[in-house]
Amino acid sequence: MLTLVLLVILAAYIFEFINGFHDTANSIATVVATKVLSPGQAVMLAAFMNLIGALTGTAVAKTIASGLIDTEVVQVTSQVILCALMGGIIWNLITWWKGLPSSSSHALIGGLCGAALAAAHNDWAALIWSQAAGDWTQNKGILWKVVLPMISSPIAGFMLGIVVMVALWGLITLLARMGGWLGRMARPHFVNKFFGKAQILSAAYMGYAHGHNDAQKTMGIIALTLFGAEASGALDDLPGWLAFLHPGSGGDQDIAMWIVITCAIVMALGTASGGWKIIKTLGHKMVKLHPINGFAAETSSATILTVAAHFGMPVSTTHSISTAIMGVGFAKNPRALKITVIERILWAWVLTIPAAGGIAYGLLRLLESVGWA
Repeated sequence: MLTLVLLVILAAYIFEFINGFHDTANSIATVVATKVLSPGQAVMLAAFMNLIGALTGTAVAKTIASGLIDTEVVQVTSQVILCALMGGIIWNLITWWKGLPSSSSHALIGGLCGAALAAAHNDWAALIWSQAAGDWTQNKGILWKVVLPMISSPIAGFMLGIVVMVALWGLITLLARMGGWLGRMARPHFVNKFFGKAQILSAAYMGYAHGHNDAQKTMGIIALTLFGAEASGALDDLPGWLAFLHPGSGGDQDIAMWIVITCAIVMALGTASGGWKIIKTLGHKMVKLHPINGFAAETSSATILTVAAHFGMPVSTTHSISTAIMGVGFAKNPRALKITVIERILWAWVLTIPAAGGIAYGLLRLLESVGWA
């Protein structure tokens, strides 16, 4: 059993690494597309800021560890977590191969839900729908922590992208009307030069927000694995050098620091490996971007991710940045958006949770059929 627990933790780190290179594009696509930074410079900036962001909070990790699956309905075994991770990993690799910016967050959540559903023999009560004591107002469960953010965050990204872009244009127009040296600041050359510098800050903010939200999801998976292993007795006879694996009692406790640090480092390494296919889709194919557009998109998306992480909501980095780019492009010129590319992205979004969940569901059923679960 201990070997299986360690295998699950290894799979979690593999998912975190893949999340890093899969979602690198989300945090640096715009800064590369606008030629403010080279791909190499952008990747290193994103990796460093991912590391910083991942070390600054655990609210999302606690949601994954104790807020999605009702452990009184389904036993969260290492096999369940392993199948959940494999569902997310396989779907991430498929979408990376196709160059589609699908959500690693939703791939992981889909895998977790699919595996839990299989383990509970199709009992949907395994997924907490804020049902405790009949109270549907509790801020926990797949309804509050996944479904509502999944719908609201893309809308927020699109609308905030429009608002920020319009506000920046309003400021530039105001400067132009004031004339003099202020008017010169509104000239295209100065605007491009200024936002070329400012976009480095917005890209850093985006990298921080990505690490702050996304890295925590794998922290939660590892914590959930250890909670389940502790409950099943798999950690009863740990050798002294593995004593740190004991999570203690209760699913709402703080995430262990070794989990936070290792996940942060692994995501940063994954980010440093890059994800150029998705960068091409986000940064070039959806809409032509200038530095001011990239600044607006990154600032909008990073703000949504940071606020969501504060409330423990595992929001998709992909959704927020993609829709922010769409919003900026719409504000710029509605006809500039390339609808065929957007349709492909939307289909990837719609399919991610059921696809990853279906893979995880099938894998656990397969393990059960051969007596391994």
